Amino acid sequence: MAQTEERSNTDESLREPSVEAKPSGRRPSMTDVANLAGVSHMTVSRVLNEPDSVTNQTRAKVVAAIRELDYHPNYAARTLVTGRSKTLGVVALDSTLYGPASTLYGVESAARDSEYGISIVSLRAPNRQSITEAIERLRAQEVDGIVVIAPRVAAVRALQYVPKPLPIIATQGAPGGAVPGVSVDQYAGARLAVEHLLKLGHRTVYHVAGPVEWFEAEERERGWRETLRDAGASIAPVLRGDWSPRSGYELGCQLSEEEGLTAVFVANDEMALGLLRAFTEAGVEVPRDVSIVGFDDDPAAEYFSPPLTTVRQDFIELGRRTVTLLLAGIEGRRNEVLPSVRPELIVRQSTGLPKRRGGAGLRFRPTGSPRRSPR
Repeated sequence: MAQTEERSNTDESLREPSVEAKPSGRRPSMTDVANLAGVSHMTVSRVLNEPDSVTNQTRAKVVAAIRELDYHPNYAARTLVTGRSKTLGVVALDSTLYGPASTLYGVESAARDSEYGISIVSLRAPNRQSITEAIERLRAQEVDGIVVIAPRVAAVRALQYVPKPLPIIATQGAPGGAVPGVSVDQYAGARLAVEHLLKLGHRTVYHVAGPVEWFEAEERERGWRETLRDAGASIAPVLRGDWSPRSGYELGCQLSEEEGLTAVFVANDEMALGLLRAFTEAGVEVPRDVSIVGFDDDPAAEYFSPPLTTVRQDFIELGRRTVTLLLAGIEGRRNEVLPSVRPELIVRQSTGLPKRRGGAGLRFRPTGSPRRSPR
């Protein structure tokens, strides 16, 4: 009914614009836009909030006035009227690591697609106190809901105790936590990597793991271990890095002297890069002597030498599901249970048949089929 009334009775496309519409020496207001466009204040509000409720001609006039005046809505005033700030808070790990940084980008992209802005609080040490303070800081900014990027076990644990004054969603944390959450299936990704190597005929697979207290490292290690156990393969001791190329290099120097080594699953691409350098310096050729699989599909991975076989995480889809779940809470809808984001094996030139193989590969239960990269 409101739309019909707007189009028939209050369509102000013929109203003469005010000759004194432009403000002088002050920030333009919605009234200034209305005067310049020759419409009412309510019509400008409808163009901003319900653009389909006005005619194309009226909407074009208002948009032109907004651009001419360089008008920006007063979000504080809109919050008072609607009770919504159209802003989401994000508690993020202060890190340049590819995974956490890409998760933040995915959330920001999804928020933008839903016409929300974001306000970010970065933490160096995610614990109960720092996360509580971050949530209170975002609450003071009147955000509508909060995403906590929680790849560390400490962050997931802290969420059990922090106050929850508004909708909160965890992403990249352990499932079944104190707040609803979405994550990439790290366990399934590890199985894809190890099964790929076993299917090529490798008798076992060594593992360079991520640091303790990281949920992703724990799940990737669990996937590696259980896949080998299911295949009846021997399980070598875990070598643990800190996600950095340097730690991968140092562990690669150690592995280059390992007798009988033919395959390594590395918990992220940056450590795999260090491993590749160490093997090159030691005269170990990849994949002729040793096959390597990484995790993440860092944009640089296809330019490694050789291009790296790896497990891709879809951070854009992760962000979309995270924001979808948060908006459901903001709008008072029941939180639906969203499945984990399925990773994908990207096969490049760092994996191949083992140099020394004494027969067919071990039998195992496949969990998915890889997609071969054109490179």
